[in-house]
Amino acid sequence: MDFVQVDIIGLSTSPSSGGAYALVLGEVDGNRRLPIIIGAFEAQAIALELEKIQPPRPMTHDLIRNLFDAVDADVTDVVIDELREGTFFAKIRYEIAGESGQLDARPSDAVALGVRVGSPILVAVSVLEEAGIPTEEVDELATIETSESETEEPDVTEPKSNLEKKEEMLKTAIAEEDYEKAAKLRDEINKLKGQQN
Repeated sequence: MDFVQVDIIGLSTSPSSGGAYALVLGEVDGNRRLPIIIGAFEAQAIALELEKIQPPRPMTHDLIRNLFDAVDADVTDVVIDELREGTFFAKIRYEIAGESGQLDARPSDAVALGVRVGSPILVAVSVLEEAGIPTEEVDELATIETSESETEEPDVTEPKSNLEKKEEMLKTAIAEEDYEKAAKLRDEINKLKGQQN
């Protein structure tokens, strides 16, 4: 399986999110973004480590890091290797006493541990192709839409399908960096495309 290295671009939320956050990962050598919806606790755990804020007592992910250290195991990397029915799956890969192993994990927990130990975050190419959102294409579309709106001719277009409307909403959400909304729209678009096939 081929993997692409990603960095954490940011964490975002919206008032209507119900406590959920979007963890936004970006290709190191590319233009795609991968938003993953995570819980508030996991978002806090990632944010605290990124900001180098030390809580008075170890958090769960600190405990896991300390356990790996105590048994002299090295986390080699964390991988997001699967997307099934809108759910991302991840693995924490490690080495201990010359042996390799891996643990199944939620992506948010894997990333929270990964930032603590400084391990690379990898995403399977197939996952990035299915759920990744390219950013440069959005900029080009924004330029095209701006130049079209500057003309004084009335906009006479065909009625748009539900899929086309959702795709436009996705482009707007990405342009506004509302990655949580973009992730939800991406999932809705994938469902619509699945119904059409």
